[in-house]
Amino acid sequence: MSGRRLIFLTHAEVVIDPAVPVPKWGLSDIGRARHAAFADSAEVAHVTTLASSPETKAREGAAPVADRLALPIRAISALGENDRSATGYLPPDEFERTADAFFENPDTAVRGWERARAAQARVVAAVTTLAELDDAAGDILILAHGAVGALLRCHLKGCEITRAEDQPPGGGAWFETRTGGWPAPGDWSRI
Repeated sequence: MSGRRLIFLTHAEVVIDPAVPVPKWGLSDIGRARHAAFADSAEVAHVTTLASSPETKAREGAAPVADRLALPIRAISALGENDRSATGYLPPDEFERTADAFFENPDTAVRGWERARAAQARVVAAVTTLAELDDAAGDILILAHGAVGALLRCHLKGCEITRAEDQPPGGGAWFETRTGGWPAPGDWSRI
């Protein structure tokens, strides 16, 4: 099989604080424990390239792998979650309704959020560029977010943007593909 294995991992549970901007939220104790366990798994044993969204929760999720494998974390802004700064924190029910609308209307800036199609183009370009610029032989691990992960999955599967490709509830899920031929990814797996 050609290309390198690419693992796309989303951050696990966070400390939700409406007074703190969402990109600054950190992992909860449960989220930290889940990422530490994943870092100790065989899944990451051959990672030689580690990249992350610059958001706090993503960098914190990447840290245990960086520590275990003595790798630097490449913070790449284009791996950030869809820009929701127009609304900031939304209560859970309202957030879910808005997220549904985000996926259902990919060419519309729902409530001022970044358009889904624009977020998809951004994350696909970031992942492709990372794979092309790095000539290391091992696996690539990207630590990012659920919505952009779903958008990447839609691209890799050649399907329309749909929330059906979103991660399981609770976050902290991963899928893999390979660079080069970019086959459709397998199902999400929880860490």
